[in-house]
Amino acid sequence: AYYQRWAKTWEFQALLKARPVAGDLDLGEQYVAALEPLVWKAAERENFVADVQRMRRRVVENIPAAEIDRQLKLGPGGLRDVEFAVQLLQLVHGRADTSLRSGTTLDALGALAAGGYVGRVDAAQLDAAYRFLRSMEHRIQLYRLRRTHLVPEDENDLRRIGRSLGLRTEPVTELNREWRRHAAVVRRLHEKLFYRPLLDAVAQLAPGEARLSADAARERLVALGYGDPASALRHLEALASGVTRKAAIQRTLLPVLLGWFADSADPDAGLLNFRKVSDALGKTPWYLRLLRDEGAAAENLARVLSAGRLAPDLLMRAPEAVALLGDGDGGVGGLEPRGRAHLEQEILAAVRRADGAAQAVTAARGVRRRELFRTAAADIVGSYGTEASPATADQGALVDLVGGAISDLTAATLAGTLRAVVREGWGDTLPTRFAVIGMGRFGGHELNYGSDADVLFVHEPWEGADDQEAARAANTVVAEMRRLLQLPSADPPLLIDADLRPEGKSGPLVRTLKSYEAYYRRWSLVWESHALLRAEPVAGDEDLGRRFVDLIDPLRYPADGLAEDAAREIRRLKARMESERLPRGADPTLHTKLGRGGLSDVEWTVQLLQLRHGRREPGLRTTRTRAALSAARAAGLVTDEEAATLDEAWVLATRVRNAVMLVRGRAGDTFPSDSREVAAVGRYLGYGPGHVGDMLDDYRRTTRRARAVVEDLFYGT
Repeated sequence: AYYQRWAKTWEFQALLKARPVAGDLDLGEQYVAALEPLVWKAAERENFVADVQRMRRRVVENIPAAEIDRQLKLGPGGLRDVEFAVQLLQLVHGRADTSLRSGTTLDALGALAAGGYVGRVDAAQLDAAYRFLRSMEHRIQLYRLRRTHLVPEDENDLRRIGRSLGLRTEPVTELNREWRRHAAVVRRLHEKLFYRPLLDAVAQLAPGEARLSADAARERLVALGYGDPASALRHLEALASGVTRKAAIQRTLLPVLLGWFADSADPDAGLLNFRKVSDALGKTPWYLRLLRDEGAAAENLARVLSAGRLAPDLLMRAPEAVALLGDGDGGVGGLEPRGRAHLEQEILAAVRRADGAAQAVTAARGVRRRELFRTAAADIVGSYGTEASPATADQGALVDLVGGAISDLTAATLAGTLRAVVREGWGDTLPTRFAVIGMGRFGGHELNYGSDADVLFVHEPWEGADDQEAARAANTVVAEMRRLLQLPSADPPLLIDADLRPEGKSGPLVRTLKSYEAYYRRWSLVWESHALLRAEPVAGDEDLGRRFVDLIDPLRYPADGLAEDAAREIRRLKARMESERLPRGADPTLHTKLGRGGLSDVEWTVQLLQLRHGRREPGLRTTRTRAALSAARAAGLVTDEEAATLDEAWVLATRVRNAVMLVRGRAGDTFPSDSREVAAVGRYLGYGPGHVGDMLDDYRRTTRRARAVVEDLFYGT
């Protein structure tokens, strides 16, 4: 009853070696016979391979750091690696092949080789390594009859062990050399055994090698989590068949890549995307060399290709961007986001070389696509982690990195587009100064992958210029910028949203600085002062941008703070937004933007503090949510606990939105309903297979605590 209901995968793995040894042998045989069917169904359990691999990693992690290099049994390349590899293959293939059902490691290894599940050469090397390591273990324990698996450090002990194993010339040197050689063989084969035979099923085999049958290969792929093993085998055949150098390198890479794909929520997509990239770059000499020779590149590519749709879609449009995944200069890889100055310099140089505005903006959008891929790849690698670079612990820093990189990229793209349009229409002599003001998440340096660019447009005619001509020129510039950035192409469009301008959608797209001044002096509403908290110049005439900021500072940071009736109006607007804009049927506890404790809750709370205290507290005069929250904490306007609660919820909600875009390839404000997609979001957030429920519970708990703080600070309840 226990094994049917509660047992973990490791318990079935342990039962592989069960046999009656004392007492009523008939009862013992009944016990083994009763549990045997459950053992050989263990491979059908969800997350079977991941469970076995996780258990192996846990064993290694629990070894004290001072002992790991001397651990003969549990350490990397030790006896347990041989046993885990053999038992994993037994559990997968022993369901249909009863010849594999042996509790003796070497007998089982021989049966695996005879059945074609392991290459004969590999089996022979593994057999020799296992016998040597076991003999070495016996010699260590025989000396004083102590149960230990640690290789001694004393040279006399090592000499004695070496001589007892027949190493007589230089016992210590020869023992260390043989031990390290066998351990290296075990480490290599431990990684290879489960994946390599999949390639043998579809590729040219060396003479004397046995081929894994198609059925056995499909079984192994299913156990790894591949949903469509037939398609996966076709991809492997296309990649690894033949005698070319390309196929030979692929056969070297694929065993490891298959394991990394299997560690994701959608291994099938990872393998399919890898085939597409390889087909596109197969004749490029540096591509396979990059994956083979730079350790980080292959694993980074595997993570990126299996994490969702957005990054692979961006990569497929220009596969040469795979070069960004290498180790790069300084050991930081090619994934370090580039700063605003470098981006703008590259885009403006491309604009100067172009023959017209359309070609110039196409070049700018190409740079944007490449840099979006760079940012998405850095985000995925930082979130999932790799063997060389574990997942980053500071999720807030990762959110800031993504938001800042995309915002800088958007600003540089707008600057290049503006230059291209002005140059084509007016030859760099526009009859008016012109500036673009970032608003909303753009002004706050908090854009995500699917964000529009919220902006205001301001101009100021040059002295002596005709006002009407200047206005026409400014409106033409805006219209042309919006058109060129949305033209259908292989690059993602950049949508410009100017709905936060005075009078909203019914107001003019572009105003002069004097017009803004007159409007804000006479007609400005509370919501506009609120929106201007995130206004920041992003492109165009820098002096005009600075003067626009000087104009709006008294509105967003009022000298006497915020009047109580204005605060009530902001609360009323917030409550109305919650009731009217939340999509019908959406779960308010899981909606990242408008839901309980979500982005708008945190942002409006912080912005209310800015409106009230911004004039008195210089630290609050920032367009960035987290920076303003930190300044409010430093000024004593919120407690450390309140600030930490709001910050945690804001970071988590932002990460969920980023994850949804990375996984689905389109923006969304709530968790996906598809099981694979929500599992991929969980992997991005650090939740392993089978822990989607924990992810949703943690999200609800974090945002519930944040909402309690919002009720106190924002609504005053």
